[in-house]
Amino acid sequence: MNIVLWILQGLIATMYVMTGLMKLAKSRDDLMKQKDMNWVESVSAGNIKLIGLLELLAAVGLIVPQLTGILPWLTPFAAVGLILTMASAIALHSNRGDGMKKISMNIILMLLAGFIAIGRFVIVPV
Repeated sequence: MNIVLWILQGLIATMYVMTGLMKLAKSRDDLMKQKDMNWVESVSAGNIKLIGLLELLAAVGLIVPQLTGILPWLTPFAAVGLILTMASAIALHSNRGDGMKKISMNIILMLLAGFIAIGRFVIVPV
């Protein structure tokens, strides 16, 4: 189970590093031009940067603490942070009426983060 959790942590961390850096590096206007990013029109530029930073920090938190053995309990808490981030994304897309296509990806990511949190808190404690 430890290997499965590490694989999931690596995949999710990689995805959140990419999306977090994209939100930090690009302007709000540039993000609006991208496919499936029209939600940014409902969020301020500062909040988009904050979301990107949170995603980047959570990605680092999924890997570094447990890998180094320094404060490894932070790894499941990073997963909980991603659960909260995805819950907020679900609320945003629901309020905008974006439909299940957008919401379903957030649900999947939230469930994967939940699996990591449970795995690291209970199944294979850090």
